[in-house]
Amino acid sequence: MANETHGPTDESTLSAQSGLYDQGYVNAMSHFYRGELSRIMVWRTRLDTTTNWAVTSSTAIITIAFSNAGVPHLIFFFNLAIVWIMLWIEARRYRFYDAFRARVRMLEAHFLVPMIMENRNLLQGEWKKLVCEDLILPSFKIGKLEAVGRRLKRNYVFIFILIMIAWVMKIFIHAKEPIDGIPAFYRALRVGHIPSWLVAIIFVGTLASVIGITIYVGKKTSGEISEFGSHRSLWRI
Repeated sequence: MANETHGPTDESTLSAQSGLYDQGYVNAMSHFYRGELSRIMVWRTRLDTTTNWAVTSSTAIITIAFSNAGVPHLIFFFNLAIVWIMLWIEARRYRFYDAFRARVRMLEAHFLVPMIMENRNLLQGEWKKLVCEDLILPSFKIGKLEAVGRRLKRNYVFIFILIMIAWVMKIFIHAKEPIDGIPAFYRALRVGHIPSWLVAIIFVGTLASVIGITIYVGKKTSGEISEFGSHRSLWRI
């Protein structure tokens, strides 16, 4: 009687395991996973390219500004404009990267994890339907502001801070008159027919935007990778 009771259960278990490890299905999913992984690596390289452009252009402009006292400090305004453009381009590329990265994470969480854990119950859910819908009609997974904020938080906030510091140092070092207080510094902001208040607005507005977007996106989103938490075991090798 014991064998009759456990017989169907064993057969169903073997059937589930054979379905989980179907060779054709596993091969197809493995090739699909490698293809998606290769795709996100291409977009990841494009992200590094725009960051390199921003760093290279900033380095060149800072070098020119400090090597010649006759160069007006307003050159950093063009530096900021270039970096903002690079940030916008990189954020757009990041949205494509994140869209394909989401597929990879879906496969890792719902295909590889059940395979590693040898647990078919982990395959529950509509993840296959979601992946198929995204293959038929691809869509972005994050908004433009979040993409800008993520790239700003990761890399560009340091570039902007460096430009701000260099801008202030340029004003102090190559000022036409000694700067002994805030009024003198404010007057030193003037360049030709461009009034001091306009330069101050550009400077403060850029600094406030960078800090504000970074803090806002940092609080609203979790990012790609989370830190160790109390709900996870620490990874040690």
